[in-house]
Amino acid sequence: MRKKDLIRKISEQSGIEQVAVRAVVELLFVNMRRDMVNGEHIFIRGFGSFILMERKAKFGRDIGRGKPVFIPAHKKPFLKPCIEFLNEVKQHKEV
Repeated sequence: MRKKDLIRKISEQSGIEQVAVRAVVELLFVNMRRDMVNGEHIFIRGFGSFILMERKAKFGRDIGRGKPVFIPAHKKPFLKPCIEFLNEVKQHKEV
């Protein structure tokens, strides 16, 4: 699903115009991105938590040249789904 599909679905289900839904969705993503860049975690009850994972510095390998490459310590965004959401996905049988 792409962002425009999400906007269309929300618009159809709520009866709100797509322009208004698009504005809200864009603001949601802008605020989530800004807060995570500032080091904040985002907790959405019933869905999950967007947290920053601390990655340690390490050596990797440049597979093109076969030489070791230093990868500095960094933060990486990560979604930790809530238990209900996780169980719902696990129980869904369609592949």
